[in-house]
Amino acid sequence: MKHFRSRAATAAAVAFMTLGAPVVAQAHDAHANAPGNANGETIKQAYQYAIATVPGKSLTTLIVTYAPGGKSLPHRHGQSFVTAYVLSGAIRSQVEGGEARVYHAGESWTERPGEHHIVSENASNTEPATLIATLIADTNATDLLIFDK
Repeated sequence: MKHFRSRAATAAAVAFMTLGAPVVAQAHDAHANAPGNANGETIKQAYQYAIATVPGKSLTTLIVTYAPGGKSLPHRHGQSFVTAYVLSGAIRSQVEGGEARVYHAGESWTERPGEHHIVSENASNTEPATLIATLIADTNATDLLIFDK
């Protein structure tokens, strides 16, 4: 996993959250078939676009919001390449074989295709946290978010 800090990326993310983005795919609950939001998380698809310069690939962005103490179940993103950017709060993240780390607003990381994301949770029990996850995957992929059973 890599960490990057960018004021331009922060500004772009804030503008996106404030102004919105064109929605190609209708926003929906990205884990409708997963166990409910009992874990204190909400996942919404913001948009999905085919990548014109890379036939057969699409870019999908999910907005993940954690209530205080909220977390995601362990999961995978199929063969997607993932970038995650923390918009607000602090998020603890760990992929299998790596170390857990807390990322704060303005920080980001990447996940390689097929990696097992074993920890993704709000690092605070008192404040909410939000991240944007952007996935690059095959346009016809149906495994963008698969929770462990």
